[in-house]
Amino acid sequence: MKFVVQRVSRASVSVEKETVGAIENGFLVLVGVCDTDTYEIADKMIHKLLHLRIFSDENGKTNLDIKSVDGELLIISQFTLYADCRKGNRPSFTQAGKAELANDIYEYILKKCSEAIAHVAHGVFGAHMEVSLVNDGPFTIVLDSDEICR
Repeated sequence: MKFVVQRVSRASVSVEKETVGAIENGFLVLVGVCDTDTYEIADKMIHKLLHLRIFSDENGKTNLDIKSVDGELLIISQFTLYADCRKGNRPSFTQAGKAELANDIYEYILKKCSEAIAHVAHGVFGAHMEVSLVNDGPFTIVLDSDEICR
């Protein structure tokens, strides 16, 4: 599982020119799922996400997590995080999770995050989406379950 976490001052996602999710101060999280991912892995990734201390405290140090700043989440599924570009010029997506598993885990992530964070917005699984954001920092972190869950 891969999370690309961007600290944002605002972000939104649209499907067919209609906004389906939007947040202010918080994280835009792009989520990629592979076929070996489980709910246990998702739990570890969610825990890491919710405890990342990348918001500034009163001294300007990145010391606060998303809960400490009443931050919001915009979570978007993105199978292209599992693009394999080693051969040729056209990426292969065979490492990406099958749609049913990926959607189940994506919905699980949304549910678990909603239990911890007051405002969790999201995209539409499998849809063509347009994502807009203002990256605050810029601050972008990649969480990879191969590293988090060792």
